[in-house]
Amino acid sequence: MSLTFVRDPQVTPGLREEFSRLWYDVSRAGGSVGFVPSVTEEEVRAAAGAQFARVAAGEHRMLGAYAGDGESGADATGGRLVGTAFLRLHTDFKTRHWSMVVLVMLDPGLQGGGHGLRLMRETVDMARDAGLEALRLEVRGGMGLESFYGRLGFKEVGRVPGGLRLAADDYRDDVQMWLPLD
Repeated sequence: MSLTFVRDPQVTPGLREEFSRLWYDVSRAGGSVGFVPSVTEEEVRAAAGAQFARVAAGEHRMLGAYAGDGESGADATGGRLVGTAFLRLHTDFKTRHWSMVVLVMLDPGLQGGGHGLRLMRETVDMARDAGLEALRLEVRGGMGLESFYGRLGFKEVGRVPGGLRLAADDYRDDVQMWLPLD
């Protein structure tokens, strides 16, 4: 399956709905995207609204990955939104040279086919084209994500043992990773 990547897609009602659906599906499948599988659609929809407010304010840039038949969907690509990544931009002069990568998501049915690596490579290219010098991301320990991002050149630069509490008895390491964009 081929994916089409769109940087800073137009935020339409259709995109909002597809993004909420994607975030919900990824969360329910156990994805490390800010929720646990017991999340409700209403919780995700509210968070999606806040995310698009950050995009509208220029605080975040969005990369959308689309797959489809070329006839229907939320974007001019005619495809269905199947993946995202956002660059959280900094306003402080000391950190404007790098960006935090957040909400990296891929439709659970597409995982394992190399699409996630393509999504992240396009995210890195988008950051380079924006003149950024480095990327940082945080991952939930215990999910093999350090290895995935390591294949793209990200290095672990910090770890807070038990820094994330997903449930009363489920603590995970909060792992910080860094990629210089030279």
